[in-house]
Amino acid sequence: MPSWSRGLADSRSPRSATVLELLVDVVYVFALARLAGRVADDLTIVRHALLSEAGQTLLFFTAMWMIWFLNAVMSSTYDPRRTDIQVILLATMFGTLVLAVSLPQAFGQRGLIFACTYVIIQVGRPLYLTLAQWGHPRGKLPARVLTWYTVSAVLWIGGAISGGFGRGVFWTIALAIELVGSAIHWPVPRLGTKRPRNPFGISEAHLAERYNQFFMIALAEVVLETGLAVSFPGFSTGRTITLVAAFVTVVAFWRLYFYHLAPGQSADSNALRLARSSGFSLMLIVAGIICTAVGFGQVIHDPHPPIDWALVVIICGGPVLFLIGRAYLERSSMRPRCRVLPIGVLVLVVATLPLLFLPPVAVAAISGLILAGIAVADGYFHGRGSQTNPTL
Repeated sequence: MPSWSRGLADSRSPRSATVLELLVDVVYVFALARLAGRVADDLTIVRHALLSEAGQTLLFFTAMWMIWFLNAVMSSTYDPRRTDIQVILLATMFGTLVLAVSLPQAFGQRGLIFACTYVIIQVGRPLYLTLAQWGHPRGKLPARVLTWYTVSAVLWIGGAISGGFGRGVFWTIALAIELVGSAIHWPVPRLGTKRPRNPFGISEAHLAERYNQFFMIALAEVVLETGLAVSFPGFSTGRTITLVAAFVTVVAFWRLYFYHLAPGQSADSNALRLARSSGFSLMLIVAGIICTAVGFGQVIHDPHPPIDWALVVIICGGPVLFLIGRAYLERSSMRPRCRVLPIGVLVLVVATLPLLFLPPVAVAAISGLILAGIAVADGYFHGRGSQTNPTL
């Protein structure tokens, strides 16, 4: 065994995330911007193609999320200061950049580039972890992950080669296999079929910090989208109102994420399941933030009535996804669940219909005010005086 891979199975992740992990997340600023661009494009196409285009965007978002999530679990399991783990992180960073560049034409001429890059990342990581821990009990789970991703890799490559409608079918099945594998803990005969109990020795504190870092990067997407939309044409009454609404929304997101209920003792001692469920929560949160960013950006580009129903769904649906994701984080806590967030979801859903008859600027402003009201109510009922760090 090479010297740089020795001791991997016995390494442990520190409680705090490293600077390199934050650097890796910088690429996701660009990746999220590309995904936001696809959502914006989906809003401008003819309605009979909206479902298929939105489905493609959802597929890309989930695939990119799976890469980030498994990398975060890896760096929260093994010491990210090790040279071999750093090499994997940097390779994933470059691969994610290639994927983001390929996104606009992934269902076109860049499909093979996208699929091959995705496969190399998702197969290469567990392959190295399996070989570097060969014969160690800790190497069984990476081997199980490798088996599942090898199966899905065939479909990714097959879809890229087939093109057309077949590409969407193959890629959807491949991603479904990966999601099912994650949900049932990647069972493989002779390697293990039962749910492992914190098999990696996951550092929950480290993973929680990684989630918080990514949340802040995603939150910057709202500022980026609205800021760029306003900067070129300049200020006007409608653009200024929308910009203020976007700022209020960002503050409300931050307040609800970091101050909503102090973390309690976990009711579930299975760290891998906690990591997966919390990862699902953050996926909803990030998806909601992207939708919100796109919605405000579109209003700034075209603030005049009439408003499109799809745009109203995006503007209100973004905060709804965020609130659902934030509420889902409480599932693993022994504290009583809070009802402010579900009530906020209900208010936003009920408000969607009357907002269809208002100008786009009014829709953005009311959505921001509703979210601000939810944040204020949450602070009033909980009375949390200091910032908390959402944990697993």
